[in-house]
Amino acid sequence: MISSTTTRNLSHIVPLDFNSVHTLPDSHTWDSSTDHHPFTEVLVPIIDLLDPNAASLIQLASEQWGVFQVTNHGIPMNLIQEAELQARGLFELPRDQKLQALRSPESLTGYGRARISANFSKLMWSEGFTMIGSPLEHAAQLWPDDHSVQTYFCSVMEEYQKKMKGLCGKLVRLMLGSLGLDHEDVKWLNRPKKSGRSFPQVLQLNSYPVCPDPIRAMGLAPHTDSSIFTVLNQSNVSGLQVFEDGIGWVPVHPIPGALVVNVGDLMHILSNGRFKTAVHRAVVNEVYHRISIAYFYSPPYDVKISPPMKLIDQDHPPLYRPVTWKEYLGIKGTHFNTALELIRNDTDQAPYMYE
Repeated sequence: MISSTTTRNLSHIVPLDFNSVHTLPDSHTWDSSTDHHPFTEVLVPIIDLLDPNAASLIQLASEQWGVFQVTNHGIPMNLIQEAELQARGLFELPRDQKLQALRSPESLTGYGRARISANFSKLMWSEGFTMIGSPLEHAAQLWPDDHSVQTYFCSVMEEYQKKMKGLCGKLVRLMLGSLGLDHEDVKWLNRPKKSGRSFPQVLQLNSYPVCPDPIRAMGLAPHTDSSIFTVLNQSNVSGLQVFEDGIGWVPVHPIPGALVVNVGDLMHILSNGRFKTAVHRAVVNEVYHRISIAYFYSPPYDVKISPPMKLIDQDHPPLYRPVTWKEYLGIKGTHFNTALELIRNDTDQAPYMYE
């Protein structure tokens, strides 16, 4: 059991007890001038993965937007709906029960606030649960007296991750293929899946409770993802917004059966700046409890990410120095939104060839 003393010591991780407050606390009150009324006449691209032109459409969307929605992605709708149901059930547990699976300061997995919270002076109106592979250990903490619930929750989440991993393999090949690249150009794609150094699977369940003052609150503050890309199931409640230069905040409205793909920082590096990394946020509302599920597709921890030689020439020197995901996560954790600038090359002196 987690004691009240331990909870106090981990207060920077513990989310607010949302059910106990009926007005927005000052700790969660953001600048009222924050624009919560996005530009709504522009639609984020929606791409049918069965379209013969899917690769070129993905390339265009990645270059212009850094985000797009995909349909006919092959993930069974009953699995998507069951994962949503399991996520909602987790977040509707009593607070003390959720705190039994509280994320420790040195861990990536478990229940707690968004990890980007430390970069902001105000807190966010959200809670999350992160897993890498099987969540069995945390499931046993959440439902200690119900082995069948533990088992079913784990089976759904493990199957969801398995299907997402397959979809991400297809998406990364479409995205890189649109740039004229294949598995020979990005050799880490060939790493055996059973390898102990293989691709980490990070699945994030997000909860945005009903908010008494959504205009002055923030569900998830503006940021980019550190991954290659992120595949998001945002259920059927609006809240995700993406920032577009010259336009402002654009809502990514839920499309029945569609999944959202956000280009991440590592894909921006890998594409030598061709693909935009999507600045996005989540806003809240006073009517619906919103659930979303994010799958972060990333390379093995120890592989240096850099643009393949096909994307580098006299006119297109490498924009960033090679960096592993593990190293980049450390830089992002310390420097947040300036992380990319810190690894950017001086392009006037950048080498055209990597050693």
